[in-house]
Amino acid sequence: MLIRQIMDNCALHRLPSKNPGDPRGMLSVIEGERDIPFAIARVYFLAGTPGDLVRGSHAHRALEQYAMCVSGSCIFDIDDGRRRESIVLSGPDVGLYMGPLLWHEMRAFSLDCVLLVLASAHYDEADYIRNHAEFQELAR
Repeated sequence: MLIRQIMDNCALHRLPSKNPGDPRGMLSVIEGERDIPFAIARVYFLAGTPGDLVRGSHAHRALEQYAMCVSGSCIFDIDDGRRRESIVLSGPDVGLYMGPLLWHEMRAFSLDCVLLVLASAHYDEADYIRNHAEFQELAR
């Protein structure tokens, strides 16, 4: 369920919960091409990231991603080449969809942060844009 459209190809979503209020805890399910707009080709996570580090600092030419903090919190700084916005991810019930050509940085990781990311393709270094000036040219 859409919470807030942030940019054209970036939005916050509430994750579907199969048992809200269950005393045994929360069960959330994410199905590719149902709950997120792509088939899941890769899953990775960050854990134990020191709070003063910045991760990411790149964009992708084609990759779509869906990120959520299954534990703890962090801040995403998103830049589409026209504007920049910061989004706090905290808790396992909200996910951030990021389409291609979004410069993103993650920072302010809580001590217990586990950031889970679902990706639309396998790792491909050629898809990465690691120079911000090059990104700005492509984003225009």
